[in-house]
Formats: sequence, structure tokens, C-alpha cells
Amino acid sequence: MCEQSVKALLEGVKNGNVSIADALQKMKALPFEDIDFAKIDHHRSLRQGYPEVIYGESKTPEQITCITQKLLEKGNNILITRANKEAYDAVVRLFPEALYNAMGRTITLYKEHLIKPQSYIAIVAAGTSDMYVVEEAYETALILGNEVKKVVDVGVAGIHRLFAHLELIQNAKVVIVIAGMEGALASVIGGLVDKPVIAVPTSVGYGASFGGVAALLSMLNSCASGVSVVNIDNGFGAAYNASIINHL
Repeated sequence: MCEQSVKALLEGVKNGNVSIADALQKMKALPFEDIDFAKIDHHRSLRQGYPEVIYGESKTPEQITCITQKLLEKGNNILITRANKEAYDAVVRLFPEALYNAMGRTITLYKEHLIKPQSYIAIVAAGTSDMYVVEEAYETALILGNEVKKVVDVGVAGIHRLFAHLELIQNAKVVIVIAGMEGALASVIGGLVDKPVIAVPTSVGYGASFGGVAALLSMLNSCASGVSVVNIDNGFGAAYNASIINHL
């Protein structure tokens, strides 16, 4: 329940179009709805501007579809992250409009398209192997109401490829940089732009990359100013923060 719907409900009571009893019934589920295995936060969009996002990993398809149903009843857009094909098959049987990004492991359902700011988010990835994080970030940024431009496979092993897209990157309001291996791309871009850079280390790399820890430490120790870092493979977290910045 967003701020606009709360205002509409109160206006309805004021104008006599909604009874007090009906308004009370709708308000009962406003803070959260307890469905035994989950407590659905219907208040989140009112507090934060975006509805609750469903983290799909370790949830059963039945749990995911039930939570989706409850969120849809409030008119929310739906974003499910870390969702497998089995979860999508269960969701799409009930909600045929559901979209699945297999690479990013996201399920999205659009009930409304949010107004996009004129500025855009740039997502820049070092390698094709990082695309699973790129797509999670991309789908997240889109459903939160942003224009998004992707630049992929421009890592430091062939740094000349990056410069062909430099103007697009520099003109973004915020830049998400996604890289595995040694994670050097975040520092490179951090030294070329005057916008916030959100770095995402990925778990891509050989043994000594320690599942993304090497890239994480490299990004945390960047000498480029303006580089912030989220957790390994956390495309969702990077895109969520980028969206907040893009809407300021």
C-alpha cells in the first residue's frame, strides 16, 4: 500500500464513498500480514517508496506463489530474485503475465510502470561471465522505474574496449560496475567519472579469487574516490541503491 493509495482511501472516507468499516478492514493488513511462514510487509512501499521484494532462494514454489498472491492483492509490482525455473513455472501458472529472466534468475510482474527520471543508470561489466549479476541488476533497476543502459565485456584485459563507451558511462547519473577475477574495472571507471560508482564483485575467477573475495577486497581498497562496494554477486543491492540515487 503506497502513499497514493492511503490518500485515496482517506479521501474515500472523507467523501462518503468508502465506509469506515471498509476502510478499517483495508487498514488491518497495512503494517504486515501474517501467513504463518512469512509476515508480508505491506507497509514497505509507504515507508521506503518500493514494495517488498521476494528473495526466492531456499523458498518453495508454493511459498513464493503465496507471497506473490498477497502482494498482488495490494496492487504491487512483483520482483522475485534468485528464482529457479521451478519457481517460475509455479508462478506463471497462476499469473500468466509473469516474466522470467533465466540468466538473472528474476521473476517480474508489472502492475504499474513507475515514472522514470530523465537520467539513467549505466551497468558496466568486465566479462560475459559476469552476465548473471548484470541481468539481476538490470531487472531490479527496470522494475524500480529507471532507464538502464548496459555495457558488457569491457574488462581491463582489453581496456581499449571500454573507451568506445566512455561518453555513455560518463553521462549516467550513477554507474554500477560488475567484475570478477581481480575486480580492477571498478577502480578504472572510478578514476574516469564524476558520478557515484557502485562496485559489485562477482564470484567469477580461478582458485585464488576465493569465490569473489579477491575482487571484493580489491574494490574495497580502491584508490579511486567515489567507489562504494556491495556484497559478492549482489546485483540486486547495487541496483536498489543506484535507483535511490537516480531518483534523487
